[in-house]
Amino acid sequence: MTEGGRRPHRLRMTLISGCLALTLAGGGAAAYKYGLFSDIGDPVSFGKVQEKAVAAADVPPEVQMPTGPKASFVRTFRMPDGTQIGRATLTGKKSGFTGDVWVWVPKEYDDPRYAKSGFPVLISLPGGRGYPTNYWGTGPGLGLQQAVSDGVKAGTSLPFILIMPVHNADTKHHFDASDIPGQPRMGTWMVEDIPDFTKANFRTFTSRDGWAFMGSSAGGFGAFKHVLKHPDRFKAAIASGVDIVPDSPLWQGNTQAMDADNPEKLAAKLIAAGGPDVYINFQIGTAESGRDKAEKFMNDFGKGPVHTSLQVIQDGEHNGKSYVRGMREGSLEWISKVMKGPTPDPAVR
Repeated sequence: MTEGGRRPHRLRMTLISGCLALTLAGGGAAAYKYGLFSDIGDPVSFGKVQEKAVAAADVPPEVQMPTGPKASFVRTFRMPDGTQIGRATLTGKKSGFTGDVWVWVPKEYDDPRYAKSGFPVLISLPGGRGYPTNYWGTGPGLGLQQAVSDGVKAGTSLPFILIMPVHNADTKHHFDASDIPGQPRMGTWMVEDIPDFTKANFRTFTSRDGWAFMGSSAGGFGAFKHVLKHPDRFKAAIASGVDIVPDSPLWQGNTQAMDADNPEKLAAKLIAAGGPDVYINFQIGTAESGRDKAEKFMNDFGKGPVHTSLQVIQDGEHNGKSYVRGMREGSLEWISKVMKGPTPDPAVR
């Protein structure tokens, strides 16, 4: 020790260097997990450079450039290919509900060849409580983002923008993705506020050919219910391990209100009207129940403008990883065939 109990400068630096080496050697993974050496939580933007350079007159009429105002995103994850998951908090102007929304855009979105093109949107809904987080967006663990990226490389998937909002208004109830009388307007949040938010921030398509849902369990119910209820706005859905009819206790027996959000009633109404055509892909694992309900819906209502298909996941369970595997095995390719994809600018190389 020197006078006053202070360590020599060289010894201090040696101890600091040693601690850093131990951190990197033995605790690096934990350090990155908790953000010690990461940019998690930093502001992030999407497509900023290309959109500034594009003149409105050069944009095809089918493309909707971001309308603004831009949301404030923070980075929640950076993928190995450089793509990012960002999170923003949205107060819906039409529903009045405030919740978080996670987003991921594919690598192609920032490619200058697609600067004048819209991108298809896949609104991705979780099962369970779906609040205060959406498990599709809180990280890459379930593999949804990687499945889309791999599908794009293989030519079996469009480069979807993934929009991943909270699905319920609290942790105590489930709201059937609906405007239940006297409750937060989660149906309006999903079909009005979330698309408005997406259009404000991203290059999308003006027609329903660029808008679809996917979801699991309760989120799967919302996914295909929204498409049946609003076929003028959304074209297709991947519905996994899905409920078929409303079952929230918050309806309190209000049959008339429930019927307005019942997929069976909505499908019958759409068939009677003769369209427009919608496309619903059910996913069911062989290790879970519910296949009989999905098949009954397909037999009863899979006709006319209601096009249905079934992706059976061998040994698949009632969880996100199984459903992403089903998407890899066929559902992403199925939905990509009925949706509109981005068009590269031949003048840009």
